[in-house]
Amino acid sequence: MHQKVTIKGVKNIQYNEKIEIGTAYVGFMHRTDKTFLNINGKLKIEGQYSIGRGCRFDIAKDASVSIGKGGYINCNSSIIIMHKLRIGDNCAISWNCQFLDEDFHTIDYAEKKETPNSIEIGNQVWIGCGVKVYKGAKIPDGCVVASDTVLKGEIDKENCLIGGNPARILKENIHWK
Repeated sequence: MHQKVTIKGVKNIQYNEKIEIGTAYVGFMHRTDKTFLNINGKLKIEGQYSIGRGCRFDIAKDASVSIGKGGYINCNSSIIIMHKLRIGDNCAISWNCQFLDEDFHTIDYAEKKETPNSIEIGNQVWIGCGVKVYKGAKIPDGCVVASDTVLKGEIDKENCLIGGNPARILKENIHWK
């Protein structure tokens, strides 16, 4: 853990292996950048994982975040979860990403479709820098989400390149390493 890390609710974190918080070097980070984890709900990390410097986690009292083994979330990304987030194994999450599963305000109108208050990310998913992932998002195994994409719906095919605002499938049958 880097010396500029603050964790509130450390007793609410479950982990099986080593977790690195704020220690991985990224060229544009500064030694004084602060990482803050506010864990009122449950944070479960299945295996080795790295949380980048400058990240912010806010997990509400009755919320749960489950992260698989391997992978990382890079610097300056935010996870704001009031309900549920599941991230699969070996996912690479780039810098300046945001995960938010709550609207915090309601807009009513005719024929409004309800969206689930959860986010699901499959295994071996790469999320590019600046991506926004909102409630109801579902990203299947093997997908790549292009930088600056805004995703709030379900993608129904594995191994796809996803991009745009709103997000859509750009290419199918892709593979990444």
